[in-house]
Amino acid sequence: MSYNELRKDYLLNRWVVIATERSRRPTDFSKQKSEAAQTTVCPMCVGNEGMTPPAMMLYLKDNGEIKKAQDPPAGERPKNWLIRCIPNLYPAFSPPKQLQDTTQIFKDKNFGYAIGAHEVIIESPNHDEDPADAELPQLELLIRAYIDRLKALSEKPYVKYVSIFRNFGKEAGASLSHAHSQIIATPMIPSLIQEEMNASKTYREVNGKCVFCDVLEREAAGPRLIHNNGEFIAFTPYASINPMEFWIMPKKHAANILELTDGEVSAFARTLKASLKALKDVVNDPPYNYGFHLAINKEAEDYYHWHVEVYPKLSIWAGFEVSTGTYINTVPPENAAESLRKTIKF
Repeated sequence: MSYNELRKDYLLNRWVVIATERSRRPTDFSKQKSEAAQTTVCPMCVGNEGMTPPAMMLYLKDNGEIKKAQDPPAGERPKNWLIRCIPNLYPAFSPPKQLQDTTQIFKDKNFGYAIGAHEVIIESPNHDEDPADAELPQLELLIRAYIDRLKALSEKPYVKYVSIFRNFGKEAGASLSHAHSQIIATPMIPSLIQEEMNASKTYREVNGKCVFCDVLEREAAGPRLIHNNGEFIAFTPYASINPMEFWIMPKKHAANILELTDGEVSAFARTLKASLKALKDVVNDPPYNYGFHLAINKEAEDYYHWHVEVYPKLSIWAGFEVSTGTYINTVPPENAAESLRKTIKF
């Protein structure tokens, strides 16, 4: 008789059962296909700019050059855009109505206002141009838009954290099928990120180095490596909670993406595209979420290391997972990495 494996996350106090006794091949999920969110008229498509709030940031193609701009407060809006960043119509967090509101965020330690920002980045004028299929120059523009909005939002005095994330497919929470990402700025550091920060800070104090740099070194030479392009690696984490989950991590230590060079933006775009294309090919275009884990507080620069986590929606968490916070993963990350590694194309 053999046993399933019980694994602990690199940092978090989180346990995962790798169900080798009833493990599934990655291709077992290939019959599932992401259901696109249905819209009669897409408000994000070219020509429908008036259906959305005015863009606070645009990348425009103008005489062969790319320029940054904003939508005019009134009148016709530009249609020669490559990227649009707009306020979310139904924001989870909103800017303060008056500046003095920012000093009174919390009435007491258990109650506060959802002050911050909630934005949508329309990734392309082409409706279906998701990162797996986008041309690299367009994907590089998207990454630059992430950087621009992170910089603008992190400078707000009431913002303590900026979450950059993407929902693909109806099952992953995408209400519109046009290629888009979201950014939410919050007046607190979310508990998951704070737990990572606390653990990585302790590791630095004890060992004198970054725990993520250690993880990167280990995974770059192990069976969970998907790809290593010299600047970034993609790998399936040791204690993956989702089937086919993978992370993308820069080799250069940095707390966030603000200082990425042109070459690093290009390398990141190539890694993101190739990894998501491999996922699409292996598992028939599944729904997924991805999210950046980063830090914007200066103190964390020495011990925190930004990365992107990609969570395919291939299973449903049931009573055990929901009630205990311990997860069962039926695809060993080593098997997931092997399938993605064989499929990845550059």
